[in-house]
Amino acid sequence: MQPNELRKQQALEYHSKGRPGKIEVVPTKEAKTQRDLSLAYSPGVAEPCKEIALNKEDVYKYTAKGNLVAVISNGTAVLGLGDIGPEASKPVMEGKGVLFKIFADIDVFDIEIDEKDPDRFVEIVKALEPTFGGINLEDIKAPECFYIEKKLKESMHIPVMHDDQHGTAIISGAALLNALEIQKKKIEKAKFVVNGAGAAAISCCRLYESLGAKHENFIMFDRKGVLHKGRPDIDELKFQYANAKGEMTLAEALKDADVFIGLSVGNCVTVDMVKSMAKHPIVFAMANPDPEISYEEATGARKDVIMATGRSDYPNQVNNVLGFPYIFRGALDVRASQINEEMKLAAVRALAELAKTAVPDIVNMAYAEKNIVFGADYIIPKPVDPRLLSTVAPAVAKAAIESGVAKQKIEDWEAYQNELNRRLGLDNQVLRVIGNKARRNPKRIVFAEADNIKILKAAQIVYDEGIGYPILLGDENKIKLIAAEGGVDIEGLPILDPRSEATAEKRNQYGDIFFSKRGRRGFNAYEAKKVMRDRNYFGCMMVEFGDADCMISGLAKNYPDTIRPALHTIGTEDGVKKIAGMYLMLTKKGPLFLADTTVNFNPTAEELSEITLMVAKEVRQFNITPRIAMLSYSNFGSSDSAEARLVSDARKLVKQKLPSLLVDGEMQASVAFNNELMKENYPFCELVDKNVNTLIFPNLASGNIAYNLLKELDTADAIGPILLGLKKPVHILQLGSSVRSILNMALIAVVDAQKNKVPTEEIVQKSTWWKRFRKEKSTDI
Repeated sequence: MQPNELRKQQALEYHSKGRPGKIEVVPTKEAKTQRDLSLAYSPGVAEPCKEIALNKEDVYKYTAKGNLVAVISNGTAVLGLGDIGPEASKPVMEGKGVLFKIFADIDVFDIEIDEKDPDRFVEIVKALEPTFGGINLEDIKAPECFYIEKKLKESMHIPVMHDDQHGTAIISGAALLNALEIQKKKIEKAKFVVNGAGAAAISCCRLYESLGAKHENFIMFDRKGVLHKGRPDIDELKFQYANAKGEMTLAEALKDADVFIGLSVGNCVTVDMVKSMAKHPIVFAMANPDPEISYEEATGARKDVIMATGRSDYPNQVNNVLGFPYIFRGALDVRASQINEEMKLAAVRALAELAKTAVPDIVNMAYAEKNIVFGADYIIPKPVDPRLLSTVAPAVAKAAIESGVAKQKIEDWEAYQNELNRRLGLDNQVLRVIGNKARRNPKRIVFAEADNIKILKAAQIVYDEGIGYPILLGDENKIKLIAAEGGVDIEGLPILDPRSEATAEKRNQYGDIFFSKRGRRGFNAYEAKKVMRDRNYFGCMMVEFGDADCMISGLAKNYPDTIRPALHTIGTEDGVKKIAGMYLMLTKKGPLFLADTTVNFNPTAEELSEITLMVAKEVRQFNITPRIAMLSYSNFGSSDSAEARLVSDARKLVKQKLPSLLVDGEMQASVAFNNELMKENYPFCELVDKNVNTLIFPNLASGNIAYNLLKELDTADAIGPILLGLKKPVHILQLGSSVRSILNMALIAVVDAQKNKVPTEEIVQKSTWWKRFRKEKSTDI
């Protein structure tokens, strides 16, 4: 190959976004050397430019267009805020972009357009087609939104969807199919009452008709009343659903109705209205933040009702995030020219079917349930379900191909689903799940080093986001000064100084209890009370005595000085001889648990087996099945050294105590993570085809080195160390931890504390502390 031809080939390979006809995740290109820069820009960039000039379709091959969506608004109908203008709509559009990336790995530019004229708006958006692979229209008021979407779909050759219209329709459509099935009703016979006549309401009715509902069975209301053909003030779109024979109230319309669809205002439906509906009614009260009727009122009115809302704190949340990321993912991956009715219906049916399958443990954990199953309280998948991407996107892509709007075919659907799963590791899903679980049952959390700005920032986030109830330890004046200088709002948070007169009574009380524990183990009566002036001892006694649920410390102290008070005051769980430290590493391949990384220098085989069992128990607390590799430099007896035999013996002890546990070793890390190597050379291994998620190291040195390498090379985010074996949760921060790390440890501590059945909410309500804390009902994901 000639030098010029070679440079051309290198430049094209550098800019390539994947092989034609193959859906794949393309790694970020290097841009570190002079050669990299010459390929990324001049002169190398000229080569893909010339290729695209010859064939415009190659823009998908050599640029990011195929994974780029524009979220576009003019700010005329933003959430419940109305016409607030394009600038004020920007935070919503940016947030939408985050959801696209988090849930479907789609890149987004948000574009806010200062234009209300529909035709001019259409012309502006049309001109953007060369840049984007898809257009998500957002928060554009009706009826203009219908016209704008229709014109853009007619004139553009990329997917265009107004999510406010179709998102709610698709998600509620899936819920409706399942609710009708449970209630043993046929959609073609169901009588619908729809309160609301905006974009979402009309799109819902249209989609329900595509699913089999009869047009004449819809009665629709807008803010002025029922739609009927005698009303002179309704537009053409509303006129289509003017099915009422004449004036009637919402109460009159709901009598003997099968389905209520609410997309209007809160608290407009009464208990008596629900009671008047037909047997086995379906009520979708989707107004936010206050539904048309509360979940408690509707389900209290009659036991045979199936209820859905737009809120995450009740069963059956109709949330658009179940739809738009995956619909666009499927459309982009086959380069669909539009999002048509077939693709929307495919998404509806995929969501409906997914709700009928066994729910993953990670979802049960997020909602603090042992086993979520298809039924009246579960008719639609949960937003944190990791299967959504690999379920909905392929259904949409397949429908695009079968309906003739796809420019690219997918031949190997199993490989495509695998690629989708690889796009998003389980790392952020695990954190979202832990966060959801923490918020559902917040706990009192002691921050022992509150005279630190990072601790105070984390405490404010914990408090404001409903994760927990912080208790700050330290000098009150110093803490307030640090907070004021750092712009941190700690109003309403209790501040206790273990050295002050204000805590003298409690300090003496703790000292007496501590002396009863340690009086014959090196502490006299005076020392027992004196040591309570130490914040770590005082904080641990708060947890032990029930004045708090968990504690975090260690940001500015060395590890042994932070662990020792916990061991002295709280002690270990029954049957545990030694505690251990575990890290949760969030990797692209999913969560990876490492132990022991912080406590035991050279454990014996017996101790290593105990560490393994403690780790397995903790991993299960995350509702994850532990699959454990016990590591060494030897593979299943390849070395007869004492170190290798120790790990092998430890594994035997583990299997004797818990035969059902998936654990094997001793083995090298390369074998643990290379399934083909394991299968070929050690087919007897319990972990063949099992995807290892837990590593047990033979000693502290190897575990700590591995953890630090993973963290510093940016191959994983670390949460920990998570202390194992204490009776009550005390967790230790790494020196210099970031605010994010402190917050993550707070989440772990709160979830850990939930194992102890303390009625924290009742205690908090009776307390004079935390008055600013108002646990709002969450409406987010």
